[in-house]
Amino acid sequence: MRFRHPDGSTVHLAYCTNVHPAETLDGVLAQLRDHCEPVRRRLGRDRLGIGLWLARDAAHALVADPAALRTLRAALDRRGLEVVTLNGFPYEGFGADEVKHRVYQPDWTRPERLAHTTDLARLLAALLPDDVTEGSVSTLPIAWRTPFDHRAADLARGALTTLAERLDALEDLTGRSVRVGLEPEPGCTVETVADAIGPLTAVASPRIGVCLDTCHLATSFEDPHAALTALDAAGITVPKAQLSAALHAEHPHLPEVRSALAAFAEPRFLHQTRTLTAAGLRGTDDLPEALAGDALPDSTPWRAHFHVPLHAPPAPPLTSTLPVLRDTLALLVGGPRPRTRHLEVETYTWQALPPDRRPRTRARLADGIAAELTLARDLLTDLGLKELP
Repeated sequence: MRFRHPDGSTVHLAYCTNVHPAETLDGVLAQLRDHCEPVRRRLGRDRLGIGLWLARDAAHALVADPAALRTLRAALDRRGLEVVTLNGFPYEGFGADEVKHRVYQPDWTRPERLAHTTDLARLLAALLPDDVTEGSVSTLPIAWRTPFDHRAADLARGALTTLAERLDALEDLTGRSVRVGLEPEPGCTVETVADAIGPLTAVASPRIGVCLDTCHLATSFEDPHAALTALDAAGITVPKAQLSAALHAEHPHLPEVRSALAAFAEPRFLHQTRTLTAAGLRGTDDLPEALAGDALPDSTPWRAHFHVPLHAPPAPPLTSTLPVLRDTLALLVGGPRPRTRHLEVETYTWQALPPDRRPRTRARLADGIAAELTLARDLLTDLGLKELP
C-alpha cells in the first residue's frame, strides 16, 4: 500500500511474511499464492506491499539462479504484490516448533550474517518495483547480549562497515539504494534505540541505521520522542519501522493478571518481559521466568515482547501498547517530512496466541492481517497521508 505524504513523497506500508514462514523458494511462491494475494483481495487493492522474509536457503537459491529470481519477480507482479523491504532478522528455522535464542544466530560477529545480508540487499535491488529506487532490510541488533565482549564488538563493527561499502557499490552498479536497519530488541547488545547510537556512530554510514520496532520500543519503556530526538542528534537514519504492539499488564501483582499473562507463555518464541521501576529498567528473558516467584518486581506495570494483533488487543485485565505505536507513528510520518518511508506491520505471533485466539484457517488468518493493515492505513490517513491507488 502506498501513501502520499504532505511533502509529496511516497510512504510504503507492507506486512511481514514471517507470519507464514517458508524456507525454500517453492515455499515462498506458495506463500504468495495462499496468503499474500488473499490479503490483498480482502483489502480491495490492486497492489499490496509485503515485507518479504527470505530464509538462507531461499535467498541462496535466488542468488544462484537468475531464472529463479525472474520467476519470483513475475509471481509478485502477477499476484499484485510489491516488495520494497525485506526482513533479514531470522536466518533460518523461523517456523520451527521452538525458536527462542536460535533467532539470534548467526549474529554480526559471524561471516554468514554478512554474506546473507549482502545477498538480501542484492536480491532486493532486483525485486524493487520499476518506479522505486530505495529499499530497506531489517536485521538483528548485532547479537544476543551474552557472550559478547570487546573482540565481538570489533568483529561486528568490521562486518557492518563492510556491508556499508557493499551497499555503496550496489547503488553504483544498479542505481538502487538499499539501506539496512539494526532492530533494537530486549535482551540483545542493542536493546534500546539509545544503545544503537554508539555502534552505529562507529560505523558512520547513512546506509546503516535503525529499524524501529514499536513493540520492542514499548517493551523497554523507551520514550518515542526522546529516542527519535537522540537519533536525529546523532545523524542516524531510520530505514524502516515495524508497526507492532506488546502485551501490557498494569497491575501484575494481581492473581487474575498473572493468570491472563500465563496464557501467553508459550514454547516457540522468547517473550522478554520488562518493568520500569524507580531504580531503572528490570527484566527477564522470557515470560515464564517473570511469572515464576519474585523474579521481577510487580509493583509497577509489566510489558512483554509478544506481538499482539494491532486491531485486537487482549481482553482485560491485559491490554496492548497500541498507544505507543500511535505516538511513534505520528513522530515518524506526521511531521513536515517523513523520518522513514518504509512501514511494516509485523505480527508474526498469530499462531502463538492463546489457543482460543488463534486463527484456525488460512481465511481467518487473512482476515486478521487485513484488519491489521486497515487499522494501520487509518492511522496514516488520520495523520494527513493520502492513500494511493
